[in-house]
Amino acid sequence: MLTKYRLSTLIREIILVLIGIAVLIPFWILLVTAFKSPLEAASSSAVAPPMVFDASGFVQAVSGSGNRNVLVAMLNSTVITAGSVILLILIGSIAAYTIARRPGRLGNAAYIGFVVGIILPFQLAMLPTYVALRSIGLLGSHVGMILLYTGLLMPLAVFLYTGFARVVPADYEEAASIDGASKFRIFVNIVFPLLAPATGTVAIMTGLIVWNDFFTPLIFLSGSKATTLPVMMYSFVGENATQWNVIFAVVILSMIPILTFYLFAQKKFIQGFAGGMKG
Repeated sequence: MLTKYRLSTLIREIILVLIGIAVLIPFWILLVTAFKSPLEAASSSAVAPPMVFDASGFVQAVSGSGNRNVLVAMLNSTVITAGSVILLILIGSIAAYTIARRPGRLGNAAYIGFVVGIILPFQLAMLPTYVALRSIGLLGSHVGMILLYTGLLMPLAVFLYTGFARVVPADYEEAASIDGASKFRIFVNIVFPLLAPATGTVAIMTGLIVWNDFFTPLIFLSGSKATTLPVMMYSFVGENATQWNVIFAVVILSMIPILTFYLFAQKKFIQGFAGGMKG
């Protein structure tokens, strides 16, 4: 049965189209500014298309030296992000599984401790953390940043994993245990595959946080060779002039890896938010 096309339906569609246009405006500004010359980017309207397409911003970003090279900064960001996400998945899933399978005061206390870790601001421990990393020689290094992000985001990873681990049926584990499988093998072969939606959620959420973080690398990587993309972008902001075309070119290039990763992991990410347990 066909429904009538009402005036209210037309109004809703117009509102949705306007909202979609409003959402796309920042991306339009990002794209057109990246292809403007430095003079035009500084003087013309932000939404106006370039008079002449100029890719010098991309060339300058790619061909820069030292910490002003987008490829070097992208490699640093990739190493730090990938290392942090891998550790968060490995340690977070095991910790959450242990908490979920040990009901009682000890398990609840550990879970509450991780939840409190999400609430407490990192700035409270920034100074002692900085001193600790410097004293053990990990300040300004990839390893130091990976360990730092792993500690900072572990409460979030455990929180997300625990919700899934608690609803994973224990029947498969009991059957495998009767067959003589060890706890480690049960977790690797049975439990962890069932946590795939949570793994996708943890990977995307923590990966986005690490990839886009600016403040932490600015403090802990300042002046080092491990500068990440957000800090590298900031190097094009000057006191008297800002190279907006280069900054926006770097933003576009920095979006490619994380969007590619999201396209591969979006199914698990959606399942994670929906609470589904299908792999």
